Amino acid sequence: MKIQLILLLVGSLFAFSVCAQTPEEKGLAIAKSVEKADEGWGDSTANLNMVLRNRQGEESVRAIRLKSLEVQGDGDKSMSIFDSPRDVKGTAFLSFSHAIKPDDQWLYLPALKRVKRISSSNKSGPFMGSQFSYEDLASFEVEKYNYKYIRDEAHNGINTSVVENYPNYKHSGYKRQIVWLDMDRKIPLKVEYYDRKNDLLKVLTFSDYQQYKGKFWRAHTQSMINKQNGKSTLITMSDFKFDTGLRDKDFSKNALKRAR
Repeated sequence: MKIQLILLLVGSLFAFSVCAQTPEEKGLAIAKSVEKADEGWGDSTANLNMVLRNRQGEESVRAIRLKSLEVQGDGDKSMSIFDSPRDVKGTAFLSFSHAIKPDDQWLYLPALKRVKRISSSNKSGPFMGSQFSYEDLASFEVEKYNYKYIRDEAHNGINTSVVENYPNYKHSGYKRQIVWLDMDRKIPLKVEYYDRKNDLLKVLTFSDYQQYKGKFWRAHTQSMINKQNGKSTLITMSDFKFDTGLRDKDFSKNALKRAR
């Protein structure tokens, strides 16, 4: 009888602790689990094809090489090098993401032969004419946001948890984001971005996920649609490679100038 009573009490306390978890606590727990699932990938390279479409459906295409480096205890580093078209060939973008302080970002412009630092107050601007902002290009770090769990629901036949993110970055172009997360694989499937007036601004969808090193998922297709101006950007990624030997020295401002 005593054992049954103890088990009953333990079960009741467990149920109470689960029920007592606030939406904010649950949202934070989900965000931490997503971040943890993508730890340990090291470094990687990939090729990107970026298609810019205006409201009339006219397109321009850009070819980009991406290098990324995981940083323990801070945000990741990345470098994007434009190979085409001719008017942007040789342009290179360097990003140091951070967990709490503003991200460091630089753009090398070959026509001017100089490196331009992206102001911390101007990261809501469009990246190279795309519908992705400089802010969107930073790596995901839990400390960048406050969270609130909204609900569980099916998205395109996949069970997801829907979480609201509130940027801690004071110069963010967004008031909030709503993210649909596949909790089996710990990956985002869709993000809605709301502007500072709390109007829907953009919708990002991730698809064609593939797994690498038996653990890490990468979306080979990303579609960003601007609901306010009718423009869109489609990114398709290919030739992912991991453990390529990249180091910190490959992500310096000097390396940015030498990027070809």
